[in-house]
Amino acid sequence: MPAPQTTLSPPQAPAAENARRVTRLLPPSFRAFSGDDRLRSRAATATVWYLRLLVVLNIAAVVSLPFREEVHEHNAGEYFTPYLATAGLVSAVLALFLAVVMRRRKRAAWLFNLLLAGPLFGLYVVALTRAPYREHAFNWVSTALTGLFVAALLLGRREFDAIGDRSNPRLALAVGVGGTLVGGGLGTLLVHATNKVAGASLREEISYTLLRGISVGPLADRIAAVQAPRWADMVVNTLMAVTSLLVLYACFRAPRGACLLAPQDEARLRTLLDRHGDRDSLGYFALRRDKSVIFSPSGKAAIAYRVIGGVSLASGDPIGDPEAWPGAIDAWLAEARRHAWTPAVMGASEEAGTIYARHGLDALELGDEAIVELADFTLEGRAMRVVRQAHKRVQRAGYTVRIRRHEDIPGEEMAVLVDRADHWRDGATERGFSMALGRLGDPSDGRCVMLECRDADGEPRALLSFVPWGERGLSLDLMRRDRGCENGLMEYMVVELLLRAQELGTDRVSLNFAMFRSVFERGARLGAGPVLRLWRSTLTFFSRWWQIESLYRANAKYRPVWEPRFLLFAKSSDIPRIGLASARAEGFLTLPGRS
Repeated sequence: MPAPQTTLSPPQAPAAENARRVTRLLPPSFRAFSGDDRLRSRAATATVWYLRLLVVLNIAAVVSLPFREEVHEHNAGEYFTPYLATAGLVSAVLALFLAVVMRRRKRAAWLFNLLLAGPLFGLYVVALTRAPYREHAFNWVSTALTGLFVAALLLGRREFDAIGDRSNPRLALAVGVGGTLVGGGLGTLLVHATNKVAGASLREEISYTLLRGISVGPLADRIAAVQAPRWADMVVNTLMAVTSLLVLYACFRAPRGACLLAPQDEARLRTLLDRHGDRDSLGYFALRRDKSVIFSPSGKAAIAYRVIGGVSLASGDPIGDPEAWPGAIDAWLAEARRHAWTPAVMGASEEAGTIYARHGLDALELGDEAIVELADFTLEGRAMRVVRQAHKRVQRAGYTVRIRRHEDIPGEEMAVLVDRADHWRDGATERGFSMALGRLGDPSDGRCVMLECRDADGEPRALLSFVPWGERGLSLDLMRRDRGCENGLMEYMVVELLLRAQELGTDRVSLNFAMFRSVFERGARLGAGPVLRLWRSTLTFFSRWWQIESLYRANAKYRPVWEPRFLLFAKSSDIPRIGLASARAEGFLTLPGRS
């Protein structure tokens, strides 16, 4: 069931300015719907729909025996079928993958189709000069369809401008050779074991396997010494289809965005944070060194992002002057289009979400950030009784908290704290991306604040680390504790910070992010609708494994101000892909072989 969605409506702007921005920011395939530009856009779109149609036809031919036999009869006789219509699973997979990458306007996919379809169209034209072929109307239809596809490729060539990774050709060659050896070897063993005809040579079995890998049609039937059962043919065809898919992925994969945060970029970001860092509590997390950064033409704003699985994932608001945010967003979206990345933003504020919406992105409310205004915080009153009792209980147990800037902690002590933090971490993976710095004790983070909690014997039992939020704010970065310590220790440390933070010149503190907070709050109210109650029950169920409801409850006890945060995306169909990339970035999903 989808999450409650909030779409940000941008403020009204003059019609001419809106038209200019929309025209400039839309993908190339949608620009300038007039004259040659319209023709190129329609031609490029036509190539995608042709490939999609071939996917359906090839799958139908594989599933439907009468249809498959009819296609085989055409291919075996004096007929020929249009480009990629071979009634094989390999062709279906190939057409599907090409349709996806062609929709993303990748230049390599355009060249791949042209190199395959162009010579094939030439062969069809030559074949029609011979009497046995030109007498059949179906051959003229196949030639016309293939020719129209080639013509559409040539007309729409300027639309396919997305580049790939330079290492793709080498990787595709290695994958193709390795996959063919492995898949062909397994297929040959299967054909040898299931062959109904005795006396076939190894060469004949290998030839049969490779031909059967291309199509389940009559190509391999010409080898009379080999006759394998139908299910073996399908297995061989599937193995080669998987190999083809891997080769295509290697050919057309998007660049990984390996240009990470350089020292000069970090220095420029810190300058922007010094001037405008109080606007966003997540601004300091842009200094993560596994991110890339792109600046506006004026250099007064920047967007930090990371490319994961073909998704250009930004977090928080743009850094810098809000008047320069549109320039940074333009540059970021242009970079995403150039590399066929899917643009997405995690944890944007309502102000930034409104500006992103002007650039064609849609918004989905993720949850709320808990912000405590110290001037309004107090332990008095019935609503704070649970927090007040936990604070007093831990205090009576002899625990104490020491609050210092990182720059004030000696190197030896910081090394001990970092070692304890690693020891207390839950799992081997460092989690966090949009609201975590990903490092502790770095000399460049001297203005960060460390809360160190020791027990009655003076042993460290927990720590909290906060990053600067402008001049007078703090934002939670790291929270670690010894699992065997007193219950309520984290509440005690947070309260100590809130009571003593003014000593650091701080007047507001950003705590954890509560995902889908509004669902838990509104779903528990009297009169909540059945859909909202069902959605709340679903989230409560998944909270057994992920801290969804518990984070909301842990933050709500401090009576914070809730600030909504949004997920920005270009297309609703990209949300599953964005969700997968976000889970990888935050450390909740780790692929095999990756730390």
